[in-house]
Amino acid sequence: MKAALTIFGIAATALVDQATKAVVLSLISPGQVLPVLPGLDLALSFNEGASFGMMSNLMEGRPLLMAALTSALALIFAVMAFRSDNRFERTGLALIVGGALGNIIDRLRQGAVTDFLSLYWRDWHWPTFNGADIAITLGALIILIAMFTTGRKEPLLDRN
Repeated sequence: MKAALTIFGIAATALVDQATKAVVLSLISPGQVLPVLPGLDLALSFNEGASFGMMSNLMEGRPLLMAALTSALALIFAVMAFRSDNRFERTGLALIVGGALGNIIDRLRQGAVTDFLSLYWRDWHWPTFNGADIAITLGALIILIAMFTTGRKEPLLDRN
């Protein structure tokens, strides 16, 4: 049962990510800004690097390499999710794997990740991001909370 729920969590995260990206791609074009709330705009952009545009220059024009690196990490996290006996760890890891999968699909389909959420305060702008980035960040926070609340001492991969 826990394996089925983990698979469902991964798939649901990737599907929601892809659905939100499809909606935004149908609403706005690159460079266009659509105000949503004070401090939040939809602003379509494409990221060839890692999260928040890190390593963009290094990975420019290399979507298959970036997809392969992300896939390797996602596979490691998926193994950790299926080995974990803690439902919070499994949830966090499923969010991370599902988010990674959503971004991998973008890289394979269009060569870059679709980003569209733009947070700002006055002249300060956070790097544009997407639902997959939210899932990955939330997953990491859930894992940290689980570690501190359960008192885990050993790494997740040190299981038989």
